[in-house]
Amino acid sequence: MSTTTLDSYRLLGRSGLQVSPLALGTMTFGSDWGWGADRDETKKIFDAYVERGGNFIDSANAYTNGTAEQMVGEFAGSRRDQLVIATKYTMATRPGDPNSGGTSRKSMVRSVEGSLSRLQTDYIDLLYLHMWDGIAPVEEVLRGMDDLVRAGKVLYVGMSDIPAWQVSRMQAIAELRGWAPLIALEIPYNLIERTVERDLIPMAETMGLGVICWSPLGGGVLTGKYGRSDLQAGSDGEGGASSRKAVAAGNGFLTPRGLDIAEVVKDIAAELGTAPSRVALAWTLLNPTVTAPIVGARNLAQLEDNLGALDVQLDPGQQTRLAEVSAIELGFPHEALRRLGLDQRP
Repeated sequence: MSTTTLDSYRLLGRSGLQVSPLALGTMTFGSDWGWGADRDETKKIFDAYVERGGNFIDSANAYTNGTAEQMVGEFAGSRRDQLVIATKYTMATRPGDPNSGGTSRKSMVRSVEGSLSRLQTDYIDLLYLHMWDGIAPVEEVLRGMDDLVRAGKVLYVGMSDIPAWQVSRMQAIAELRGWAPLIALEIPYNLIERTVERDLIPMAETMGLGVICWSPLGGGVLTGKYGRSDLQAGSDGEGGASSRKAVAAGNGFLTPRGLDIAEVVKDIAAELGTAPSRVALAWTLLNPTVTAPIVGARNLAQLEDNLGALDVQLDPGQQTRLAEVSAIELGFPHEALRRLGLDQRP
């Protein structure tokens, strides 16, 4: 059986940037939000990932109130240049100040300056617009990003949590005006959330953006940690897990359908003698447009478990079962075109 490793680097989108097939997420770096990892455990996670050849670190300006970026900067140290550090802007950092967040040039520039300081570096490898708010003109966003690239403070740019039509429009404008192209699209993608297959993933493939998947485990639902009792209002999980469960429910992952999918994942994991989380992660990597799912861990054991996904191979029958239980309707015009034999996607 062939095995993929963290140092089996792949190109990110239509660029020459090479990254690991699993990115290390840092939203759990720090306990500021009540459910992350402390400094010592976080350093173990970071070091284990890098020592295995991992080079792709995903963060954001306000993850754990800035603690995540501070830890990444500290842990990277002399290894900084061997890492591809991605961060994001648009999350507000000062309550009551509308310009401390959002998509504007002011928000972008100040956020980048803050990230550079916390990361203890003079450049960011990949800057994402974190969440599209529809306020700033796309020309303002793209020109601001291009200025940061030309200044050497940012090397590559991408988008996250944004409509497909907006990204395709922005990419076309960037190409026509000679501005820095978009090379990455960070979106939720897992067996429970497949609606991005309607437009976002085909758009990314066509426009040259590598897909980075956040929440590839469906907020933990696909690990098998939740059951039917967790669907009841006010139910509590293990100590400190209720807030994480609220996030899973809020993102639409913790539902009867999500638990049905998780059951099939568990069955296939048992057949393979592996963990459900590894099966769920391995499934995302079957999509050729996916460059890397983001793995987040609150302890070293969780990281080790997730990295094992690179050893998992799903046979055609298992892939079919997963596809069937998680199937979505593509909607119009895709369903109509498919009935006419015009939509040739798999």
